[in-house]
Amino acid sequence: MFQGTPLLQVTRLQKSYNVPVLVDFSFALQHGEVHALVGSNGAGKSTFARILSGLTARDGGEMQLEGRPYNPSSKREAERAGVIIVLQELNVIGTMSIAENIFLNRLPRQGGFLRFAGLHEAARKALARVGLGAVDPATPAGFLGVGQQQLVEVAGALSHSCRLLILDEPTAALTDPEIEQLFGNIRRLQNEGVGVIYVSHRMDEVRRIADRITVMRDGRAVATCNASEATLGELVRNMVGHDLPERKTTLVRPMGEVALRVRNLRAGERVRGVSFEVRHGEILGIAGLIGSGRTETLRAIFGADAKDGGEILVDEQPVVIRNPADALRAGIGLVPEDRKRDGLLLTQSIRVNTTLSTIARHARSGWLDANAETKTTESFCGRLQVCCTSPEQTAGELSGGNQQKVVIARWLARDCPILLFDEPTRGIDVAAKHVIYQLLRDLAAEFKAIVVVSSELVELMALCDRILVLSQGQIKGEFTPDEWTQEKITRAAFSGYLDRNESATSP
Repeated sequence: MFQGTPLLQVTRLQKSYNVPVLVDFSFALQHGEVHALVGSNGAGKSTFARILSGLTARDGGEMQLEGRPYNPSSKREAERAGVIIVLQELNVIGTMSIAENIFLNRLPRQGGFLRFAGLHEAARKALARVGLGAVDPATPAGFLGVGQQQLVEVAGALSHSCRLLILDEPTAALTDPEIEQLFGNIRRLQNEGVGVIYVSHRMDEVRRIADRITVMRDGRAVATCNASEATLGELVRNMVGHDLPERKTTLVRPMGEVALRVRNLRAGERVRGVSFEVRHGEILGIAGLIGSGRTETLRAIFGADAKDGGEILVDEQPVVIRNPADALRAGIGLVPEDRKRDGLLLTQSIRVNTTLSTIARHARSGWLDANAETKTTESFCGRLQVCCTSPEQTAGELSGGNQQKVVIARWLARDCPILLFDEPTRGIDVAAKHVIYQLLRDLAAEFKAIVVVSSELVELMALCDRILVLSQGQIKGEFTPDEWTQEKITRAAFSGYLDRNESATSP
């Protein structure tokens, strides 16, 4: 398909933190190629992207860009070489204007003063390329929704002189029209000879936009194939390997009465009449594509997002949950999807983060008892095997896996009978994953009611007693271990999109 010297050649790349993240990873990207990277969370995709973009140093191996050695020491150095990244985690500065975010570090100046007219004109052109031509570039970026902020980051990337573009989960917050706009830009870049590395969990998108697909597992490239020839089953088998086989046997763990019942829950455009129940001692999984309403459902139950309607019952008693404080009083805890933004005080200690929801229990006469806080922290962080120097180490200094364990420790300390986990193992290493898996099983054995949202079907099938499938804000399937297969769950996840397309074309 492609001829000549590769745009990028990576040979036996190595990177370790507490555990190996990249192991002898080799990869090639051609001029004008879209090469997708897929794999379970923790496979090493984002680490590779960060090394390419100068955000992380490699431990070993070689990289060549257009046949020349390439080893950027910073993001700016990578950008000067034409390697641009749009990260999975948003980096928009909300207090700065949209235009300033697009051209950050490249603001046009004259005589030491910022040329606003030139900046805004360039920003309008950049925004028009991603479908935001009607947006005022002088608007503070914090006024935008998450999807529009994502497009602002894409606009910033496209405004560079780009030879290699890295997109890490670029469509997580985008609507279908916005995705089509992004794909149009990708195809235009292809025609200009730009190489694109596309990191995504969304198999439908990957097979639509990519020329080739490389599957990563545990830091290694385990398979590379032409996208036109790849099947979903083949990709999933390569991603999973033999670490987490599909579970077909029914659990013998006893369950109690219904702990949480949700009736016709509605919240915004993403949650459109969701009903389900989960029992004490049960692990209920919620599957679905990114954007299906999984996260929004949990946030609405917890009171983090406003509800438009519906009813929530705890132990069959109606409860009114207007905010997270109401949810806590009802015995509901949430481990959020974005631990850095919504789950942790990164500049505060592990002790403060662990006891944040139990302050009243650690106070005497209105004063916090630091010794009592420390004992609680040591107890629960010890149970979760948090690797740290002391309870006073700041949360921001920890690895992603240990940060996640601290968030979970907070809810263990609170002893919530109902626990909602949104992507509990996203971005953490394999060893940390298995600690969390065992913890969830232990909590269910203690008759906690557990709800787990995960993008990894194999993870849900290894953990759960039942799996619900959300698609376009509605439940489109319910499966028990004796019924489910990856194919059935995937088909249900896409069914809402198929329903919508069929209704749109019907007379």
